Amino acid sequence: MARRIGVTGADGVRLAAWEFGDPPKTGTDPVYGAAPGVLLLHGLMGRASHWASTARWLAERYRAVALDQRGHGRSDKPPQASYSRDAYVDDAEAALEQLALAPAVLIGHAMGALTAWQLAAKRPDLVRGVIICDMRASALGAASQREWAEWFRAWPVPFATLADVRKWFGEDDPWVERPNPARGEFYAEVMAESPDGWRPVFDQEQMLRSRETWVYDAHWEELAQVRCPALVVRGLDGELGRAEAQEMVRVLPRGQYAEVADAGHLVHYDQPEGWRAAIEPFLDSLRTT
Repeated sequence: MARRIGVTGADGVRLAAWEFGDPPKTGTDPVYGAAPGVLLLHGLMGRASHWASTARWLAERYRAVALDQRGHGRSDKPPQASYSRDAYVDDAEAALEQLALAPAVLIGHAMGALTAWQLAAKRPDLVRGVIICDMRASALGAASQREWAEWFRAWPVPFATLADVRKWFGEDDPWVERPNPARGEFYAEVMAESPDGWRPVFDQEQMLRSRETWVYDAHWEELAQVRCPALVVRGLDGELGRAEAQEMVRVLPRGQYAEVADAGHLVHYDQPEGWRAAIEPFLDSLRTT
């Protein structure tokens, strides 16, 4: 059973944080014991529930909390709010402090991974380790932003049924190179029923606004400022190439590398067992240092 926890983000934006498993009961704290904290940060268009399977096995030994970031999931989506990098980083910082998770391990996918390493660079006192899942440090550029805008326009919304959502994103989407049922399920989780059919729970224009705050810039300098242990994870068929991933590991002062076979961009969703095998040794190493 998922448990929702309220967090007040930057500028008073109300955020929803979630626990998907019972936290460990051992230790001196009457509620969470001495279990180390983990904050899970989804990518653009994602939501906390995409981390549910990861959070459940983490809950065996950690207090694992997944955050619906502003504009996503059950968190507020104020039209006039800031969707800048600073806002996302400040929200994650607020979650660590208000939920008493620090010093925590940050696990981020895509945009959430960028938020994780930017927060680790900004507040090293709050972060004991970072896992970066399939996020590039290089600039993606204007062409990438135009492609995303065109992709959003191609969505046949509203979808009549969730089955139509799964089929389009898993098979018919022009961005799909081969059938990928996991991708269809991933996007089905970010849809909500409306009077005329199924629509995304986020505003596509807000997503583009969020993306434009980081897509034009490279983020190597902030990566180099991450002093805690950091693991860069990529799917072999993901968006982060091996050469760039290994360069990110080189730039990170305490970087490590892992890859997951038969996984695309949605590494933790495509191959949950391979994902766990890739990150669990790193997490174990943090408990002994």
